[in-house]
Amino acid sequence: MTDMEQSLYRQVLADHDYVVRLRRHFHRHPELAKEEYETQGAIEQELDKLGIAHRRIAETGVYAEIEGTATCEGKPRCIVLRADIDALPIQQENDPEYKSLTPGKMHACGHDGHNAALIGAARILNANRHLFSGKILLTWQPGEEIGYGAQQIIESGAIDEADRSFGVHMASNVRVGSVVLMPGPNNASVDWFRIRVHGLGAHVSTPEEGVDAAYIASQIVVAAQALVTRRTNPVDNLLIGIGTIRAGTTYNVIAQEAEMEGTVRAMTPELRKQAKERLETLAKQTAEMYGGSAEAEWGDFASPLINDETATAEAQKTAISLFGEEHVIRSRRVSFAGDNFASYILRVPGAYAYIGSGNPDKPDTCVAQHNAHYDIDEDALTVAAALYVCYAVEYLNGEV
Repeated sequence: MTDMEQSLYRQVLADHDYVVRLRRHFHRHPELAKEEYETQGAIEQELDKLGIAHRRIAETGVYAEIEGTATCEGKPRCIVLRADIDALPIQQENDPEYKSLTPGKMHACGHDGHNAALIGAARILNANRHLFSGKILLTWQPGEEIGYGAQQIIESGAIDEADRSFGVHMASNVRVGSVVLMPGPNNASVDWFRIRVHGLGAHVSTPEEGVDAAYIASQIVVAAQALVTRRTNPVDNLLIGIGTIRAGTTYNVIAQEAEMEGTVRAMTPELRKQAKERLETLAKQTAEMYGGSAEAEWGDFASPLINDETATAEAQKTAISLFGEEHVIRSRRVSFAGDNFASYILRVPGAYAYIGSGNPDKPDTCVAQHNAHYDIDEDALTVAAALYVCYAVEYLNGEV
């Protein structure tokens, strides 16, 4: 570590209990996407204590700025840091002392940790404004679990002046103390779809008098997989998943209507566009073949998350200096889970770091995200806060 990193890291370590308390508060009081009013208020309260000016953004999010006071040679730089803050509609099944107090809602993806780590980072950065020039933009983003918040923040113009973007996410499948910083594709795009099939009702004994929407829907479900296995290069990453099918009203009536919901996930914008177009064409043509009709409704939840190579190399340099070469993972299997921090990177070149939060001695910290037993090893909070702080300072000072 450099002398500056050592100083900042010691301050992060000294604040560990403070960040843990914040994380446990957020864990006890989870709020779903677009409902994060108490969470928003708690963030604002902490920023008020720190004397950091802030404003509300994307309805239930928070935006703040910290400006450095060090002398700058040339044009000052600007970086935007992001944490997501929403929880999931999951009933917590394990029983830590900080268990969710809200029935049916739980922080099962680590957003409570991201939120707390960014507040902790803000506290350190604000106390060390003399160490850097330029400006740090802080964004606490709502609604990530439903593909909300990122685009709203971007469309508001709040991050237009930024030159870099940076975010973190807990990773239960990575050992605590390690960080994943991988250039290029990390996460798939996420598109939600609903396909409605329209047929014609009749008695099941006279199928020729009707158009069976349930049968058409079944054919679409099966044929959709051929778009992956027969219309896509085997080395490309594409997933089409259909999670729900609803059709019919009773056992002896041909279904007049059918509806299915699912998701398309791809690693490149080109493959994403192609897959969506082909699925919609498949649905319409299959329905027409059997005398019915179909239409598709789409929801854009996240673009592919593709880390900028330059920004990732910068963040890797900081992480290696902080945690050691052996604790920085530069390559791993891509994930079909999505994250709309991708929108930040599309607007501002940036990197997304996965912070190891799993500890085999604490089994709940190693279960998958979105599991009702999910937890984190809270030492991960120190890693996240230190990376937020040191990468921001070193980027602004042109040291990475």
